[in-house]
Amino acid sequence: MREAAAPLRSQPTNQTADPPLVELRAVTRTYGRGRTAVHALRGVDLSLSGAKLVVIRGRSGSGKSTLLNIVGGLDLPTGGTARVAGRDLAAMSGRERVLLRRDTVGFIFQSFGLIPFLSAAENVGVPLRISAADAREREERVRRALDLVGLASHAAHRPAELSGGQQQRVAIARALVQRPRLLVADEPTGHLDAETALLVMRQLREIVDTESLTALVATHDAQLATLADTVLDLRDGRLLGID
Repeated sequence: MREAAAPLRSQPTNQTADPPLVELRAVTRTYGRGRTAVHALRGVDLSLSGAKLVVIRGRSGSGKSTLLNIVGGLDLPTGGTARVAGRDLAAMSGRERVLLRRDTVGFIFQSFGLIPFLSAAENVGVPLRISAADAREREERVRRALDLVGLASHAAHRPAELSGGQQQRVAIARALVQRPRLLVADEPTGHLDAETALLVMRQLREIVDTESLTALVATHDAQLATLADTVLDLRDGRLLGID
């Protein structure tokens, strides 16, 4: 059994006084106008905090990606209020939302998005190069992130030399290397077979616990939802229940 990796983030000592990490109130998102308008979200309320793996379950077109884009600061609501880390997204400048995504939110997508001519370690280190992190610190954080996903021995491998599951784990390490408080994952196992998908979700489950993160994961796979602390059902832009 692999020895647990050292956490990337220092563990919080007191979370009771902190506001919810994610707080949505009556959030709507409409694309277009008039008869052709698409109502992607219809009055969504959501509050997330603590070390939890939260799954949003719903069919294609239910509004999952729109909801995740708003939580991650990639999009803004048409109506209602969306707060992340205590800040109203609509009141922030574009630059402030970029910094929020850099410092607070880590993104994992269905497509791995790895640069093919870079090694696993170099791919993981890209966000740190963008933020001009010190070279020694960058090397250490990349090493720890790869160790956290069980790929320290594959640091020199390029994406074509890795399996699909390994590539997605590199993408997870890349999302973790900036030490985010929130992970947002949009169908992260959509390109993987069922067995590999379950392994990746179990990895996410372990990371949530070891890193004390909040992870919000969109999936239509009912089996993967069994690993979550909370399951949100989203249909036609509405949250219908919480398990």
